Amino acid sequence: MTTVTSARATAKAHETVAAAEATTGWTELPEIGDPSKVKPRDARDLSRQFFDRLGSLEEGTHEYQYVRNTLIEMNLSLVRYAAARFRSRSNSEMEDIVQVGTIGLIKAIDRFELTREVEFTSFAVPYIVGEIKRFFRDTSWAVHVPRRLQEARVELAKATEELRTRLGRTPTTRELSELMSLSEEEVIEARKASNAYTSSSLDAALTGNPDSDGESALADFIGEDDTALELVDDFHSLAPLIAQLDDRERLIIHLRFVEERTQAQIGEELGVSQMHVSRLISRIIKRLRTGLLDPAVA
Repeated sequence: MTTVTSARATAKAHETVAAAEATTGWTELPEIGDPSKVKPRDARDLSRQFFDRLGSLEEGTHEYQYVRNTLIEMNLSLVRYAAARFRSRSNSEMEDIVQVGTIGLIKAIDRFELTREVEFTSFAVPYIVGEIKRFFRDTSWAVHVPRRLQEARVELAKATEELRTRLGRTPTTRELSELMSLSEEEVIEARKASNAYTSSSLDAALTGNPDSDGESALADFIGEDDTALELVDDFHSLAPLIAQLDDRERLIIHLRFVEERTQAQIGEELGVSQMHVSRLISRIIKRLRTGLLDPAVA
């Protein structure tokens, strides 16, 4: 029934356009049986004719809707072309991507003007891709969480709004668990998962002290300096120097600074006195320090 109705509407639109052509002297538009099957190369030339006609029609009329819909169907290949960039997505996501891309195509058609002197394809693709990226930005999670928690987040938002309207206050965890038929632990877990939906940049400006002249960034309040990072260059320079030590000297360095044994324990391991171990360590450290300060090594 839907197909018959659609066919009748299309035929009526053709008749209306033909009548308008007869009374206004417009150049007759090409007859297109199925616009969605028009090849991209042909669609480029045909689109210019249809855009030229669209600019002369009053919005909301049957003629306008026919020309506009034909433009949309003829250029759906542009949506498929843009959607191919995201082919790594699942099949269900690709369906959404094509639908969202079609919205971008429609926006491009409504805003395109032949006076721009650019090809419609060059004008439309950025609109389509931009709409798809906006869709990802608004619906994608900043951090991956299990599917059940993604769904629980949506249900939690609905339940919270319903109870807030009904109670006139923010609902408790127990009230939410009863409405959602979930345990309180699951509600808490869904609430925590909601925090992963969006993320903030460390450079994001925060509202700081109103008496302060400058703005504070999020990075100023979280994290701390890792002093060990300052040693990375030293370790990198030290590695070849340690490789030049003999086996016994490397063992002493390992026991003292890796296993953190005392000099007495190292002496027992090597069968020498603690004093001798102390002299050996001092000599090795002096040798390594001299090597680090040598410009030729650096």
